[in-house]
Amino acid sequence: MDWKDYENITKYIYEELGRKTGVKIIGYGNTFKVRGKSGVSHQIDVLTNHSDGIHNYQTAIECKYWEKKINKDVVMKVASIVEDTNIHKGVIVSKRGYTADGISFAKEKNIGLIELREIKAGEPKENNKETIFPIAELILNFKIKRNRPKILNIEFDFVDINRKSEKIEPNQMIIRLQDGNEITLNEYMISFKEELHKQEPSKRIKKYYELENANLINTMSKEIAQIRGLTLIGFLEVKNMDNTRHFNIVDEVWLTMKSLFENNSYTISKLGMIKKDKN
Repeated sequence: MDWKDYENITKYIYEELGRKTGVKIIGYGNTFKVRGKSGVSHQIDVLTNHSDGIHNYQTAIECKYWEKKINKDVVMKVASIVEDTNIHKGVIVSKRGYTADGISFAKEKNIGLIELREIKAGEPKENNKETIFPIAELILNFKIKRNRPKILNIEFDFVDINRKSEKIEPNQMIIRLQDGNEITLNEYMISFKEELHKQEPSKRIKKYYELENANLINTMSKEIAQIRGLTLIGFLEVKNMDNTRHFNIVDEVWLTMKSLFENNSYTISKLGMIKKDKN
């Protein structure tokens, strides 16, 4: 942020805080000037106006984005501008605070002193009690139904009727058909799962694949067995997976603002939210 950003942010803060109380911005920027009774024109960073229905009260705000504290000389300058222009009150906004003589002189001349600064990373919690702004709570209700085909059993119809099905690893099994083509066992399983998706949920389905003069080959052990076919047994599992998720939408605190003569302080978020701190 530079001095121009600092002025714009100050204008924004006073504009937002003044919405409820009727305070309005009537001029701002390095080209905005007010002519005094002396005939001299004075540049004013931000000029606000407030009406009680009978009288108008103007406040001249001087922004100082300096790397040093503001002394009595700056206060004297603002006080002289206020006096020459008949503006009701003057306010100085500084990011580095004020010297002791500046504070004393400002109190004597009824010049408001404001500290507006960025909150630094790692700043002690006692100086920065809140680091986030709660914006909203987002509640998402998910209606999810998961369909999963499950294969319960694989049975082989061996030519050798005395041979029993044994525990196998499907990835290792290949079926060589009568014409010499080879199909993995996984391909049969994938085809069967696709059919299960079309079935009634939880209904036990049994399907026989006729394989004339086929051989079952274990690619690991190299064992070969003649089979007439294979049977796959499974069902379609349907599971409700409804879920509710809560999200807290927050914004990060960016600036802190406090008045030296009034018991008011504020925190400002990066999205421009302004919150009055508790005393």
